[in-house]
Amino acid sequence: MTSDHAFWQVDVFAQEPFSGNPLAVITGADHLSDAMMARIANWTNLSETTFLLRPTTPEASYRVRIFTPSEELPFAGHPTLGTASVWAALPGNSHEGMIVQECGVGLVRVKVQDNRLAFAAPPRRKSGALSAAEYAQALAALNLTPDKVLDAAWGDNGPGWQVLHLRDQQSVRDIRPNWQIIGHAQYGVVGACPEGSEAQFELRAFAGGRQGFEDPVTGSLNAAIAQWLMEKNMAPSRYIACQGSALGRNGRIVVEREGDTIWIGGAVIHNIKGTLSI
Repeated sequence: MTSDHAFWQVDVFAQEPFSGNPLAVITGADHLSDAMMARIANWTNLSETTFLLRPTTPEASYRVRIFTPSEELPFAGHPTLGTASVWAALPGNSHEGMIVQECGVGLVRVKVQDNRLAFAAPPRRKSGALSAAEYAQALAALNLTPDKVLDAAWGDNGPGWQVLHLRDQQSVRDIRPNWQIIGHAQYGVVGACPEGSEAQFELRAFAGGRQGFEDPVTGSLNAAIAQWLMEKNMAPSRYIACQGSALGRNGRIVVEREGDTIWIGGAVIHNIKGTLSI
């Protein structure tokens, strides 16, 4: 016996259609098994697929489970914005400018402003400097020399990012990763763009594992890097980041600090809407 579910594919952090990071969203997933969710995510073969479920706490608008083709994640940024956008578009759902997502790291607030959504960066589970061995591994994995790196630290906010602040934008663009050395690690790099550019920083994200890949536009990495750069007084309280140029994408991320909260925002475009039979 099959069941039908609304299936959406959206483009997150996109300037125009097909320029950001795609996400598949399956609604009404409460009865699906863990194995089935993992199987569907492997089949869509996107960086992440999310499953909308009823919340388990009255504070939440919905609950979400986030899967890559090979594992489940407690949190990820572009799936958070894409899922919130789909939930808001479903019949019967309403909000007053704020959506609350329940996921593996707890409750995450998502602010809705005009055509942009923004999530509140969750606390990092691990921060602080990389060890000497971790730093050496990162340099080898990303084919970097120490003169290209200003600083390096942990930025684990669900995905276990190790982040490197590079000398400039060109150093970020020049990276040619060694996937064998990356193994199961996850690395993010950031460098300042030239003065006068639309964006102030450019990022790249390299996610290891069974199927190592470069992620086009990465909300969780932008959140971790924003927290880190602002702690170091290396970034203003509002800036624009770009990501995806190495993959032919044109992602734009708006970062804003309000009090103690850092918001990671961008546009979500709905590309595909249909029915998935399971």
